[in-house]
Amino acid sequence: MNPNHPDHPNVLSQAALSQAALMQSVAMQHFPANTLYVVATPIGNLADISLRALHVLGLVDAIACEDTRHTQPLLRTYGIHSDALLAVHEHNEAQAAEQVIARLQRGERVAFVSDAGTPAVSDPGARLVALVRTAGLRVMPLPGASSVTTLLSAAGITQDTGFQFIGFLPNKSMEREAAVLNLQALPHALVLLEAPHRIEALAKALGILGDRRITIGRELTKQFEEIATVACHEFSAWLAADSNHTRGEFALVLHPFEMQSQNNDAERILKLLLAELPLKTAVKLAADISKAPRNDLYELALSLKNAKSE
Repeated sequence: MNPNHPDHPNVLSQAALSQAALMQSVAMQHFPANTLYVVATPIGNLADISLRALHVLGLVDAIACEDTRHTQPLLRTYGIHSDALLAVHEHNEAQAAEQVIARLQRGERVAFVSDAGTPAVSDPGARLVALVRTAGLRVMPLPGASSVTTLLSAAGITQDTGFQFIGFLPNKSMEREAAVLNLQALPHALVLLEAPHRIEALAKALGILGDRRITIGRELTKQFEEIATVACHEFSAWLAADSNHTRGEFALVLHPFEMQSQNNDAERILKLLLAELPLKTAVKLAADISKAPRNDLYELALSLKNAKSE
């Protein structure tokens, strides 16, 4: 067998030695007591777990988790056993934090994991972290998988526009539609999350954003991962094109305004208003509606007025 083949015994032994060396380097790091460790776990692919996360989950005195029924099998997958699993979820987070704080004050180490991804980012954990810090205790984050950064890295969003994390929109249709109208006014990239049973309703609501592009991330890091970019008005049709498109958890990136399109809309609105209103009033309303800079619209209005008078 080729000595460079991945299945060659020498290659396997080298890989084992490398992993052992890495684990040893992790073990030599400092993991203080009286500390809450916020540990990211995979969002789908079980290989997306860090060596530091594995070490800490095996080291801590207790593991607080969003759902013990989910976390217990995950720990078993990695050969980790814990006799102290504490349920800390959105319905009991404030009360459960007292139990965690008491353990930390006794000198214990406690890890917190959500069902998937990085805790306290649209998942439980933020209140726990805040209460632990308020108690004067240390919080140490262990970075890892996150659907937010995973999809952003594949969406092609440049840093000059920036992005804002929105998360889940309201469940009720009228509140969701109102939220979409608010999003319409935000010019930068926006990151949304959605469950499969609500994705069609979200797509319908986002349809009013027209040609604004959206990148859809479905089943990220899993076997049937799919990433697609469409115009918002095409989102519903994309879902309907394949029954598989509505399956799995979703992360979405609403792309920033295309500036040329925004400028064209602002000019069109301004021209319509100038035909009916005084210049200053037309400029103010056009700026409010289009979100274009008022000074730019004022200069444009003056040039349009001068051109008309010539």
